[in-house]
Amino acid sequence: MGELVSFPSNGGTAEGYLALPASGNGPAVVVIQEWWGLVPHITALADRFAEAGFVALAPDLYHGTSTTEPDEAGKLMMGLAIPQAAKDIAGAAAYLAGLPETTGGVGTVGFCMGGSLALWSGTLSPEIKATVGFYPAVPWERMSPEWSNYTGKAALIHCSEEDGTSAAPGITLAAEAIGEAGASVTVYDYPGTHHAFVNDDRPEVFDRDAAAVSWARTIDFLRTRL
Repeated sequence: MGELVSFPSNGGTAEGYLALPASGNGPAVVVIQEWWGLVPHITALADRFAEAGFVALAPDLYHGTSTTEPDEAGKLMMGLAIPQAAKDIAGAAAYLAGLPETTGGVGTVGFCMGGSLALWSGTLSPEIKATVGFYPAVPWERMSPEWSNYTGKAALIHCSEEDGTSAAPGITLAAEAIGEAGASVTVYDYPGTHHAFVNDDRPEVFDRDAAAVSWARTIDFLRTRL
């Protein structure tokens, strides 16, 4: 069970949910929310990362607001101040890097909206060495990523069939650009899956097998890279 913490964010302050591993230390991961906000599904994922041996921090990018309604979630996502989100994610990475409990590198993992933000984060902070994007959902034009900043880093992308698999234009663009930067990039497709197939709070899209496989691949990737 984790706790809410505050951390510096480019001169301001942000909050997030911090979960520590039973060992007391380990590599760190920033867990980036879906469009719903910092909801129980995301804090539960942070707890799972802690159980796997990571120091996990899920920043609250909506700063106290969350929803269970799709229409409201869409409005929140579209209203997200991208420059502030960048500061919060980079601040979360710097906070984790400075914790005495962090004994390895720092990575990011994001889902849906957060999947795009996680991949983008590899261009934002030198602290972030590895990124994982689950079914990225935000157009890159909103972020204008400097993909060349991925040099020496690594990325992992999980794609649902509903979103167009790895053949979707946004996935192809990101994978090619990250590879051209000299980084390692691995992309997996999950046939028959819906968007958000890891979200077990949404039985209409949850896919137990795909969730288990993608989780195992993510943990192995982060342990290897961090």
